[in-house]
Amino acid sequence: MVKTILSIKEELMKKVWILFVFISLCLVFWGLSISFAQSLDTFKGEKGSVKISGGTAHIPVMKEAARIIMTANPDIQITIAGGGSGVGIKQVGEGLVDIGNTGRKPTDDEIKRYNLKLFLWAIDGVALIVNPKNKVRSLSKNQVIDIFSGRIDNWKALGGEDRKINLYTRDEASGTREVFWEKALAKGAIAEKANVVVSNGAMKSAISQDPYAIGYVSVGHIDKTVEVITFEGVTPAIDTVKSGQYSIARGLFSNTKGEPTPLTKKFLDFLYTAEGQKIIAKNGFIPVK
Repeated sequence: MVKTILSIKEELMKKVWILFVFISLCLVFWGLSISFAQSLDTFKGEKGSVKISGGTAHIPVMKEAARIIMTANPDIQITIAGGGSGVGIKQVGEGLVDIGNTGRKPTDDEIKRYNLKLFLWAIDGVALIVNPKNKVRSLSKNQVIDIFSGRIDNWKALGGEDRKINLYTRDEASGTREVFWEKALAKGAIAEKANVVVSNGAMKSAISQDPYAIGYVSVGHIDKTVEVITFEGVTPAIDTVKSGQYSIARGLFSNTKGEPTPLTKKFLDFLYTAEGQKIIAKNGFIPVK
């Protein structure tokens, strides 16, 4: 009888605990939904368009933010194109787009010439990548400089197969290239034989299909189709970029010509909300807020 009473009490306690956990989770999700709704309230009653171009690393974040905003308010149209940081600066400066994205801080000359206003919303690492079939997984800065200059042109010299190294780089308008050139190559030469690709996505695709390739890509674009290279003893990842241990890193900027229009400002402000910060983090970047 005593055991039965105790069993009943235990069963009741379990049910109370389950109910408590359920209510707690409901409150958490309710709070998140309120926070999400509040971040989108600012777009109620708005009409118009926002045109965006420039850095390709930014695109996944821009697309997801745009999708959420346009779903909440179909009267808003947001268009997104790439082209690289140089294109972003030129197009926003010439009034062709509302936001010009850059994977580097615009120069003082660019800021002055186009009256740019800068919005830094994330920190990103630029990782060296190879094909998953490549056995080389770690390189020093001097080795990377020699690889991209063409002085080392065979994987055998690095502990890999006796095969020619196929170099991949970005075009000169790319902010990813500029950061890589400055911080990984110490502004050294990139061999003319290097294959030039137009975006982070194109780089990842090229490396994934070439067993003897090496290139570089935004950390936010890394997936299982490529392998990252440990650089100077540090593996590129969110925590190593955030701590400053990984040195090939840069800021992600959205730039406007002078003060942004009200709708453009609301879009940029959304990136700094809790929901915007989640989107940034989910795509492999480090939110600045």
